Amino acid sequence: MDVSQGPGAGAGPRRHLVTVALEDYFHVGAFNQLIQRGEWYRFESRLEHGLRRTLDLLDAHDVKATFFALGWIADTMPELLREVAQRGHEVSSKGYYHRDVTRMSPEEFREDLGRAREALRRATGQAILGYRVADRWFQQQDRWALDVLADEGYAYDSSTAPMSGTLNGERWRRFAHQHRFGDRTLWEFPISSLDVLGLTFPIGGGNYFRQLPPWLVRYGAERWTRHVDAPFVLYFHTWELDPDQPRISAASFTQRVRHYRNLREMESRLAWFLARWRFTSVAEHLGLSTVGERPASTPIRTPTRALPVQLAARAADPPPDASARIPVSIVVPCHNEELVLPYLANTLRSVEQRLSAYRFSYVFVDDGSTDATGESLRRLFAGRPDTQVVSLRPNVGVAAAIMHGIGLTTTEIICSIDCDCTYDPHELGNMIPLLRDDVALVTASPYHAAGRVRNVPQWRLFLSRNLSWLYRRVLRNKLATYTSCFRVYRRSVVAPQRLQRSGFLGVTELLCRLDVAGERVIEYPATLEVRMLGSSKIKVLRVIAGHLVLLAQLVGRKLSGRRVWPPAEESVAVTATRLTAVDAAHG
Repeated sequence: MDVSQGPGAGAGPRRHLVTVALEDYFHVGAFNQLIQRGEWYRFESRLEHGLRRTLDLLDAHDVKATFFALGWIADTMPELLREVAQRGHEVSSKGYYHRDVTRMSPEEFREDLGRAREALRRATGQAILGYRVADRWFQQQDRWALDVLADEGYAYDSSTAPMSGTLNGERWRRFAHQHRFGDRTLWEFPISSLDVLGLTFPIGGGNYFRQLPPWLVRYGAERWTRHVDAPFVLYFHTWELDPDQPRISAASFTQRVRHYRNLREMESRLAWFLARWRFTSVAEHLGLSTVGERPASTPIRTPTRALPVQLAARAADPPPDASARIPVSIVVPCHNEELVLPYLANTLRSVEQRLSAYRFSYVFVDDGSTDATGESLRRLFAGRPDTQVVSLRPNVGVAAAIMHGIGLTTTEIICSIDCDCTYDPHELGNMIPLLRDDVALVTASPYHAAGRVRNVPQWRLFLSRNLSWLYRRVLRNKLATYTSCFRVYRRSVVAPQRLQRSGFLGVTELLCRLDVAGERVIEYPATLEVRMLGSSKIKVLRVIAGHLVLLAQLVGRKLSGRRVWPPAEESVAVTATRLTAVDAAHG
C-alpha cells in the first residue's frame, strides 16, 4: 500500500491527515509529576467542553478525523467516544492510562494495549487500528514498542515527532513509512516537521503549533505540501480548544507556558489549516474499514456544558447494621475557594464510599469570600440533612472559622480538613481510630519520620520544620508538625477553648493551649501535597512574625512557672458568631 500522493492542495484530490488527542486538562504529560492517576477522579472533568468545540470545528469544515483516546476514558465516559464514532470519526488508542512507555516492560505495554483496545471497542463498536503514545514521543530506543504494536495487529502508529538528534541520519523517518517486524508491517505517520538552519522540529500541531509564530507554521505546511508526497500530519488535543479550563496552580512557569500559552488562538489557527487543505482520518487514508462490533446501547448525553459533580448519595452499600456507623462531623473552612469546590466535592464523595464505617455530617464555613464560594457551596452541598453551609462576614480567619464550625456540631468526634485537599481526606480512616479516650487531638504530620511531602516548595519546608523545632523546645508534646489544619478533635475538650488568634496562627495556638492544659496530642504521619487549584491564603511574613510572638509567649509562661494559659477576652468562635448575626441582620 503506497501512502504517497501527488502534490496538490485546495480543492484537489490530495488530503492531509488530522488527528485529535481526546484528553482532559489534568491528563497531560506536562503535569505528570504533579497529578497522580489515582487523583484524576477529583478534578472537574472538562472533556465535554473541548470535545464539543472540536466536533463542531470539524463539522464546519466537513472533516473526518482520527481521535486517539485513553481506555480509561472509554470505561468512565463511554458515551463521549460513542458520539465521536457515530459522527463518523475514527477512534484509536492512546493506551489505557496516560503512561510513558519507558516506564513499561514489553509485557506491560502489551497488556496495556489489550486493555485499552477492549475498552475502546466496547465503547465505540469500532475496530481499533491505530496507536499514539500518551506521554513523550517515541525515541530511537523505543522502537521495540513498534514491534509489539505490529505483533498485536495494529495497522499504524503516530508516536514520532522528528527533532534534531532523534533521527540519527535516517531522514526518511520524517515521513510516512513502513516498520517491519518479521512478516508483519506497521505504518508509521510521524508528526510533520520543518528544517530550519539545519535543525528539525515538529510543526504539525499541539504545543509547537501554539508556541511557534503562525507564519512559520504556515510556511512549513505550504513547503511540505509543495515538496513532500506524504500527507501532512496535523494533531491537537481537545483541551486546547477549552481556554476556560481550571488552571493548575502548582504548575511551574515552564509548565504553565507549555500548557496555557495561546489557548484562545488555537481554534482560529486550526480553522485556517482546515479551510486551506482537505483533511481526513488515518484509516480512510489507508483505505481501512473501522467496522467492528456494535457497542452496547447507552443513551448519549448532549449537555451544553459539563456540570460539577455533586456530592451524591453513597454508591457503596453501608455496613449491614447502618445504626452501628460512628457519627463524625467534618468542618471545612473556605475562603475564596470557588475553583477548588468541585475537586473537594468529588473527593468527599469518594471518602463517603470508602469510609462506610462512619456516618459523616458536614459544616462548610464560607469565611468572608469575595468570589462565588458561597453560591457554589450551596449548589454543591446544601439541601442534605447532614450538611450545614454557613457564611461569616467579614473574613475572620481559618482558626475562627474552624472553631465556629465546631460550635455548630453535635458529635464528639470532629475533623477539620483543608478545602484544597492538600492532605488526602481518606486518611481520616486512619486518624479517627487514634482518637482514644485519653487523646484530645490527632494532627496530620508530613514532617514525621514516616510522613511525606510532594512537590511542596523547599522554602516552605524549611520554615515549617524550623518552626516545629522551636515549638518542640517549649511544649510538652514533642511533635514534628504543629501547624496542620488537618486534624481530628474530641469536641468536649476542644469546643470550650478560647483563642486569641483567629487566622493560621490560631491553628497552632489551639494545639499549644491543649498542650499547656496537659492534654495529650498525637500525630499521624501523612502526605502533604502541593495545592492544585486556586491560591494559598497564607501571608508568609506576617505568619512567621506571629509564630515568633507566640513562641515568646510560651517561653515567658514557661520561665514564670505558670501552668495555665490566660483566657482570651472573647473567643474567636464567639466573634465569628457575632459577625454572622450582623451579616444576617443586614442581609
